[in-house]
Amino acid sequence: MTDGTPFWSLDPPAAAASLLADLQGLSEREAAQRLKRFGPNSVENVVRLGPLRLFLRQLASPLVIILLFGAGISILLQDLVDAGIILAIVLISTLLGFYQEYRASAAVEELKRHLALTSKVWRGGKLVTAPASSIVPGDIIELSAGNLIPADGLLLSANDFMVSEASLTGESFPVEKQPGRVAAEAPLSGRSNAVFLGASVRSGTARVLVAATGPRTAFGAIAARLQARAPETEFQRGIRQFGYLLVRVMIVIVLFVLTVNLLLDRPVVESLLFAVALAVGLSPELLPAIVSVTLSAGARTMARQGVIVRRLEAIENLGSMDVLCTDKTGTLTAGIVTLDAALDAKGAKSEAVFRDAFTNAALETGIDNALDAAIVAAGEASGLKIDARKIDEIPYDFIRKRLTIVVADADPAQHRIITKGAFAQVLDVCTTLRQEGAETALDAAKRAGLEHFYAEKGAEGFRVLALATRKLTAQANYDHGDEAGMCFEGFLLFFDPPKADARQTLTELARLGIRTKIISGDNRHVTAHLAAAVGLQPKAILTGPEIAVMKDEALWHLAPRTDLFVEVDPQQKERIVRALQRNGHAVGYLGDGINDAPALHAADVGISVREAVDVARESADIILLERDLGVLKRGVEDGRRAFANTLKYISITTSANFGNMISMAIATPLLPFLPLAAKQILLNNLLSDLPSLTISTDNVDAEHLLKAQHWRIGDVQRFMIVFGLISSVFDLVTFGALVWVLHAGEPLFQTVWFAISLLTELAVVLVLRTRGPAWRSRPGRLLLWTTVAAAAFALLVPFLGPLATLFGFVPVSGAEIAFILLVVGAYIAATEAAKRWVFRPKP
Repeated sequence: MTDGTPFWSLDPPAAAASLLADLQGLSEREAAQRLKRFGPNSVENVVRLGPLRLFLRQLASPLVIILLFGAGISILLQDLVDAGIILAIVLISTLLGFYQEYRASAAVEELKRHLALTSKVWRGGKLVTAPASSIVPGDIIELSAGNLIPADGLLLSANDFMVSEASLTGESFPVEKQPGRVAAEAPLSGRSNAVFLGASVRSGTARVLVAATGPRTAFGAIAARLQARAPETEFQRGIRQFGYLLVRVMIVIVLFVLTVNLLLDRPVVESLLFAVALAVGLSPELLPAIVSVTLSAGARTMARQGVIVRRLEAIENLGSMDVLCTDKTGTLTAGIVTLDAALDAKGAKSEAVFRDAFTNAALETGIDNALDAAIVAAGEASGLKIDARKIDEIPYDFIRKRLTIVVADADPAQHRIITKGAFAQVLDVCTTLRQEGAETALDAAKRAGLEHFYAEKGAEGFRVLALATRKLTAQANYDHGDEAGMCFEGFLLFFDPPKADARQTLTELARLGIRTKIISGDNRHVTAHLAAAVGLQPKAILTGPEIAVMKDEALWHLAPRTDLFVEVDPQQKERIVRALQRNGHAVGYLGDGINDAPALHAADVGISVREAVDVARESADIILLERDLGVLKRGVEDGRRAFANTLKYISITTSANFGNMISMAIATPLLPFLPLAAKQILLNNLLSDLPSLTISTDNVDAEHLLKAQHWRIGDVQRFMIVFGLISSVFDLVTFGALVWVLHAGEPLFQTVWFAISLLTELAVVLVLRTRGPAWRSRPGRLLLWTTVAAAAFALLVPFLGPLATLFGFVPVSGAEIAFILLVVGAYIAATEAAKRWVFRPKP
């Protein structure tokens, strides 16, 4: 507040005056001026790096710092040529990394803009939808069930307004909020008249005066919690373990080579630069850029397919998913819910039930939902008009599963309650039944008859709601306790047919190794009917009441064998997800409602849709622009493709570098000169990395798309050692041939070996990018042509005059070129043969 008084200790007029605001809302002009003064409504401290800072971050790599240190020593010793070469290679590598990361960063920012939160706010006397980031102190906002609260504010009005503040107070149960005044010293959990950024609306509606935005909110004051490191994903853990592996190998090789060179009395600076170059040569220093560009390229491809990635790491999780849990409405069904019939308690069409249902649906102001929309659409099509005056509303919640509207009756001394909702929950509050226009006692026989009709219609594929009414003496306010002693009026039948391609889509997901399970709050009969229609097992079913009395161990046993989980509550959805994870499954959860948020958080990959409520969208890792499992299937394939290409770079580049570095480390004490000069190693490493920058565009074998992908550091290590040592064997044989057959001196040795080393590194990418025969798998166009260009340079560089001289190369003869090509050809053949053995089917 402008005077420092806590806003929750003021009444609305005083709070508005303190904020220099109007309780009718700000004008657009005033809101724009305040936005300039207070800044965007955001507590994120993560500022997107500008081009300069992103470029400088590339220089923060330990390897780059070592290289710069080496260049500095060369300058001090007036070896300006070597210093210039090192600096040029550092600059080129840095620019490549910068370009790729900048593009990746820009792509992610563009995707985020697709998912910006919006809020309903009064501006200029009109209720408009505006970005949550544009909300300012003094705004008046409207909140309803499912909304994330975008700022701190004071309640002006509220109706059965329940808020979840777990992110702020740790309290898992929703708390009720009401207008009023609270002591200034009240703790956050005691400020019952205020709402705070970071909380979410569980039920009801409210109008709020915004008092604080962005970093000035209570959540902003504890924003350090936002900066806590997110839980490490499997992919990130793999990268970290891979880094440890490289560091261990690198330390051993560098110390060995440096010690040997010093014992042989070779120049200290030259030996140090050579050791550093070996370390750089072993490490895939473009790995951060490669990972960023591959994942962001995957995210862009997925966006074009209608799948928005909120967190890049989720791509790996999506690719590793082997169980998908989903609701049925809109994913397995057409999502076009229609009111099929309004029936009385005997199952006959009833105009009275239809009119009451229309009144209830048209006057409710809580959660927007397809069932109410279907009732209103049917009513308007039939010419119905709202002829009742609304008195009060008891909003829907996921415990009662009922929505109540109170209207004025013809008799001003009485009000009429109209309640509709889930059949069992409405029946529970009924004591009478309307038959032949009169109320009769609801005895056990009549109750059984209603339950039989409900089950029968559910088995036919209809979603069935019940409707009940009650008259009572007029009163000022109504609550849950008034939903009692009601008269059962009849049934509402809705139909949402299965999607025409649902069965085929589930079959295709199964072909990808993904088993689909339905988790629904709907009844067992209609869910089983749908399951049979789309190819799931309708008898593999568990109900919410059964799960409620089941121990965790029993659920762990039954969950993997069950296709349908029905009549479940939000906490049970989370239990089911965790039970599946307990059995080693990577679980994806697709949900769009308030009650899906716990399960979305618990799942390995949370998936929602663009139209979902705020709290569901913000809990998800992946957003589908269309509520379609076919879109999700393509997203899974794109995720597996991106992950496979990332692992290609890591496995292939590391094995090739490892082989070359081992070779040079062994040859160093045996040769009278270094196998390659430091500048030649750096040039080799740079040129071999160029094609890898295009690996995100490479084609992926079908076998990588047909099963879940996982990071296995043991597989990477085995790959590096097996194929690295094959490379080393060829290298050592080549060294022997160069010394004893070609009698090569230092310049010729280094020239020929540079060409062979680079060509084998380039060739192995094309050979090992597929587990099948290389000639049967077409590489991506960019990968192929960048590889060809780098290979051509390897053969031409000895003839490029000043450049060759600069790097210490000499021209080679036709016989020597033939020798180079012979070695490379033999290496390709040996690697192809070894690949068949390594990737042979396991018995």
